[in-house]
Amino acid sequence: MGKRLAARLLCERRIDDSEDKCGKAARTVTVNLAESPLGWLLSRGFVTARQFEAGERLRSDWERGQLPPRITMSWDAAPAGRSRRGACQRPDASGAQLDAKRRFEAAIETAGSGLSDILWRIVCAGEGMREAETALGWPARAGKLVLAFALDRVADYYRIS
Repeated sequence: MGKRLAARLLCERRIDDSEDKCGKAARTVTVNLAESPLGWLLSRGFVTARQFEAGERLRSDWERGQLPPRITMSWDAAPAGRSRRGACQRPDASGAQLDAKRRFEAAIETAGSGLSDILWRIVCAGEGMREAETALGWPARAGKLVLAFALDRVADYYRIS
């Protein structure tokens, strides 16, 4: 009874930005923004909404570019089609994947070499601030300031007003 429950900041997010080739609407998922380190920083006022949006776009490009390491092999198989034409053709993911990878690399380059480490650790890898500061050999509470600078540069890259 004495435990304090973690805050929940629920948001509905689209999984895909467009409709697929079969004309189906994009799916959505409910996300708890307070679960990520960046969401935690937003909920406590350490980053602005603009900085949070920049971090989310960077993370999205990192995931869409399929830059995270794979844990298992891909079990995706072509679905069996019921018509003569065969299965519904999916859009070529390699083009979108390459675009996301280019955007991610350009955003990281815009942030700069001294700021990209904290960006990747907090936004992409999901490390907590204390763990990131320790891994980088920084003093306590230095990461929040450096992360804010990095997110501002990434927001400029993504043209977030």
